[in-house]
Amino acid sequence: MNAHASERGRRRRARAAMAAMFALLSAAAAAPPPAAAETHAVVFMYHRFGDGRFPSTNIALDQFDAHIAEIRSGGYNVRPLPEIIAAFRKREPLADRTIAITIDDAYASVYEQAWPRLRQAGLPFTLFIATDAVDRRLAGVMTWDQIRELATAGVTIGSQSASHPHMPDLTQAQNQAEIERSNQRFREELGFTPTLFAYPFGESGLEQQQLIRGAGFVAAFGQHSGVQHADTDLYNLPRFAMNERFGSLDRFRLAANALPLPVSDVTPADTVLRAQNPPAFGFTVDPRIKRLDRLNCYASNQSGAARLERLGPHRIEVRIDEAFAPGRGRINCTLPAGDGRWRWFGVQFFIPKA
Repeated sequence: MNAHASERGRRRRARAAMAAMFALLSAAAAAPPPAAAETHAVVFMYHRFGDGRFPSTNIALDQFDAHIAEIRSGGYNVRPLPEIIAAFRKREPLADRTIAITIDDAYASVYEQAWPRLRQAGLPFTLFIATDAVDRRLAGVMTWDQIRELATAGVTIGSQSASHPHMPDLTQAQNQAEIERSNQRFREELGFTPTLFAYPFGESGLEQQQLIRGAGFVAAFGQHSGVQHADTDLYNLPRFAMNERFGSLDRFRLAANALPLPVSDVTPADTVLRAQNPPAFGFTVDPRIKRLDRLNCYASNQSGAARLERLGPHRIEVRIDEAFAPGRGRINCTLPAGDGRWRWFGVQFFIPKA
């Protein structure tokens, strides 16, 4: 082999090595962050079962049966909610398509309809309870004997305060009294106090989240859509709500297969809107998430996708034209992730009445 041929061979090998290195670096840059890939979970929220009088908080029994059949068909890792929270806190990996089931308000249909189905399917779940309704023995609400039966069988019991109030409308002292009163009733009836909390109506801001953290709860949950992951605020965790309108099998599958859209520097920091409405909403997407040109955000107070402004490569500002009405307002942002899966990030705001 002459010198020129040798030199050409060396250059080819060098180019091949550089191409391989570039491909490796590109793949690493395009990979999702470890939290998004390894430690994330989808949490579902239900209320009533087979009670068509309240379609906004009810799931039809045929819909719920379809959800259970989908879960049991394989491909999902159903875990008790405390195990998922422990994995987040320790930053331990979770299997892909990890999901959890939660139920709010302890309606009688939980005991009569959901519990037999979930028990037969061997599916763990968490029941969040507002204690005053149980104490008053309201019609259509579970009894303490029924709740004890579920707790003894391994169902995780969480708190929803005592009277299920709109917490942002109360003072910190009033909310503290709510927690203390409910904790006392849990100790008296069950022998323990819950470590997980669900905000009534999913409503919270920085003050309420700080109070729940200070009260000793290890995590708290809203009612905004999104995928939980290790970098999510543990005191404002999202859940996908299931009801008659949004409980089709297609939507269940879409949510169950969703991936996190990891963001930081979310503004406004406080989701209770006492001043600027609509909010100047924005966030910074993890730089390892690509193709932000395909990102769309939707506000509950306007039709169609919201206008997005991209400030630099990773900062997104969502421009909302109309103010939210008093009560609750939501923004959902989604990004296609391939293979029919979507990244999902949502926020719920509380807008006090004037």
